[in-house]
Amino acid sequence: MSVAFDEKIHQTLADPKLQLAIYTSTGRLMDHRKKSLTGQLSDYQDLRTHANAIKRHTIENLDYYLEQLESNIEAHGGKVIWCSSAEQVADFVLNLAKERGSKLIVKSKSMTTEEIDLNERLEHHHLESVETDLGEYILQLKHERPYHIVAPALHLTRYDVADLFEKELHVPNDTVIENQTMLARRVLRDKFLQADIGISGANFLIADSGAVVLVENEGNARLTTSAPKIHIAVAGIEKIIPRAQDLATFLKLLGRSATGQPLTVYTSFLSGPRRATEVDGPDEFYVVLLDNGRTKVLADEEKRQALYCIRCGACLNHCPVYRKIGGHSFPWVYSGPIGAIITPQFMGARHEPGLPFASSLCGACAEVCPVKIDIPQVLLDLRETVVKARTEDASNQLERLAFRMFAFVASRPRLFRWAGKMAARFAPDKPWVSHAPGLDLLPPVRNWLSQRDLPSPPKKNFRDLWKERKR
Repeated sequence: MSVAFDEKIHQTLADPKLQLAIYTSTGRLMDHRKKSLTGQLSDYQDLRTHANAIKRHTIENLDYYLEQLESNIEAHGGKVIWCSSAEQVADFVLNLAKERGSKLIVKSKSMTTEEIDLNERLEHHHLESVETDLGEYILQLKHERPYHIVAPALHLTRYDVADLFEKELHVPNDTVIENQTMLARRVLRDKFLQADIGISGANFLIADSGAVVLVENEGNARLTTSAPKIHIAVAGIEKIIPRAQDLATFLKLLGRSATGQPLTVYTSFLSGPRRATEVDGPDEFYVVLLDNGRTKVLADEEKRQALYCIRCGACLNHCPVYRKIGGHSFPWVYSGPIGAIITPQFMGARHEPGLPFASSLCGACAEVCPVKIDIPQVLLDLRETVVKARTEDASNQLERLAFRMFAFVASRPRLFRWAGKMAARFAPDKPWVSHAPGLDLLPPVRNWLSQRDLPSPPKKNFRDLWKERKR
């Protein structure tokens, strides 16, 4: 575990206000999910099994369905842009904005654009990019990344928001939630009317119709995708499903798993620019298909099930670790159990080697996952990957040598007894590793000592005490 990861965890644990906010918010989402399933969805387990089968089939035939998707998008007048990295997405948006003379971009909620730091990249080139989801807008003003996949500002109270709006928007401090919402609405409405480009994510991509499906509760995504003259949908290549008929299964599961709703308020199907007979919609329609490490995950048959995720956030709400350490303790934009298996696969095992171990393996995440991702098993596989990576690291040569020496001694009873007697005779009367000259300078020992120490060996071991008892 890195020092930064460890420090952030302890900061969160030491903040009672933050602990209460996380616990109550995730608890409320858990209760809503439970109520929406109890007595309302008798075939819930069958839907999960079906969703898992659809995702497994799609991921195993991803190349075929991506080609089908591209063909159908282009047939409706849209364009597909293939991007292997975050830089390529930003370059495409920047070049398009430059060609069209665009200065203002509005965005609807998208974890994929958060993943590639799109706002920051655009602002670096003097393009204004405004989040229009209320929670995302609050966090953009606060210069923070999402705390939760579904509820990005879960950790903030209305008092925090009132202070933030007073500071950033220069308005009176108002803690009434309805007034805060109306204030944000007035500000964002002007942005929608002035924007040249709208950027969205995609909850699903339908291969056989070329449609981008967006689900939301605020209506901001509809304005983002219809008011500006250009719409760009940025989606990971794993968001694809084969047929429109398959969508019903996922819509029944997504709303209930995320917020406890039978169906989200708005479900939009977008399949190209505005037709001649339509009164609104964009003149240009682009779908950016992003890899950014996904094909690397695809190559691993055991762990590729991480790509089944539909970003409902249920695993976060039910995870005892997430509910204690919160979203910002995690080293990347994806947090909770799904973040613990996505981040090492996308970023590499050495990015944060402690992440797969930040789990109790209680299995709650697997029980609530609507697409039946076996998260605990993937975590175990990733732990093995991390350990193997560590053994290949030259800096751990001394640690491996120490364990080999211990194994050599421990497997020879006479030598082990003799070593115990020597340790008892010469060790100090206090925890001895931390007081041994020079030992704390070795990185493996120093890391070990950050959590524990070895007590001084007793002057008489168990064998000696047993002999005296027999006598």
